[in-house]
Amino acid sequence: MADYMIATSSTSDLPRSWLEAHRIPFIPYSYTVGDKAFEDDCREESRQAVYTGMRKGDRLKTSMINEFTYYDFFKKLLDTGKDVIFLDMSQKMSVSFANANKAAEEIRREYPKQRLYVMDTLCISGGLGLLVEHMVERMEAGMSFDEVIAWGEQNKLKIAHRFTVDDLNYLKAGGRVSNAAALVGSVLNIKPVLYVPDRGTLDVAKKVRGRKAALKTILDGVLHDLSQVEDLSKLRIHILQADCREDAETVRDGILKAYPQVSRITITGLGVVIGAHCGPGLLTVFYLCNGRNPE
Repeated sequence: MADYMIATSSTSDLPRSWLEAHRIPFIPYSYTVGDKAFEDDCREESRQAVYTGMRKGDRLKTSMINEFTYYDFFKKLLDTGKDVIFLDMSQKMSVSFANANKAAEEIRREYPKQRLYVMDTLCISGGLGLLVEHMVERMEAGMSFDEVIAWGEQNKLKIAHRFTVDDLNYLKAGGRVSNAAALVGSVLNIKPVLYVPDRGTLDVAKKVRGRKAALKTILDGVLHDLSQVEDLSKLRIHILQADCREDAETVRDGILKAYPQVSRITITGLGVVIGAHCGPGLLTVFYLCNGRNPE
């Protein structure tokens, strides 16, 4: 058994069943629906309930994790006597990363004989989850603390993130598009295709007309990336969906038609935090390739 552990946050959007099976601790982000507060528990049924509610008009607000909550989380982990690698979403996407670092600095002073590494993953959502998966796999195979960190740092920018949203009003509420752009986009049925570049932000890569065109753009981008991967039989692809499973299956089937040797494609529910900002109909695809390219 390793003398260290890997921990993450609920924004890795991994299924609760996987986290429990691999004994991966996670710190939950919180959100409110109306005046009711919830913690993101990473359960599929919780995710589906959120998107069903949003379809009916529920509005969600998410909260950052404060320094004191991170401190308590890290303390419990280090009290086990193990070193810790902690992976959260890109610092460009949340001020929670700064709070995690402040808490880590305090914890390191209190536990000088143990190591706590907080990685700026430059990933979000299922991209973060894929990075966690790969690093956990290597930890379980016997890699050392330093070796797993080195692998993560060397490969995190090879994780592609492709998104499309169905309703521009959610992006408008989050300040990612203007009121005018959201109005015009809705009238013209414009669908943005989003991407996470090397700097770890969530950017609009293209704007297309119609949902089918958005899904095709996502699929075309995936197929372009896969054409440059040497051994597709070892590739794993995660498709996450916010109450749009049929669309997710369409993208999956398109990948398998072009590359039937890709044997591991999963479809799971999208986590609540990013879904709250992008809305039902958000579809995302994540995979390890030769490097990030929004085209």
